[in-house]
Amino acid sequence: MSNVSTHIHTVHLWGALRPLVGGKESVTSSARTIRELFRFLAENYPGVEAHIRRGVAVSIDGRIYRDQWDTELPAGAEIYLMPRIPGG
Repeated sequence: MSNVSTHIHTVHLWGALRPLVGGKESVTSSARTIRELFRFLAENYPGVEAHIRRGVAVSIDGRIYRDQWDTELPAGAEIYLMPRIPGG
């Protein structure tokens, strides 16, 4: 048995992704980082991968991440996937 605790995250999705995950507003994942979350989504919901490649922003507890894919997903975090908006 592993000593590493597993955190299950609820990941909220923007409208364009919902039809690709069976119409759900959110999915659950035990990913430890944003990169692992993207991998999980691509493996379990193949249609989502094209959106990830085009550009996705991730909100973790209200802070937006656009390129820091090794960022850890803390236990109990509020996580949202959003389309990446150009500019800055």
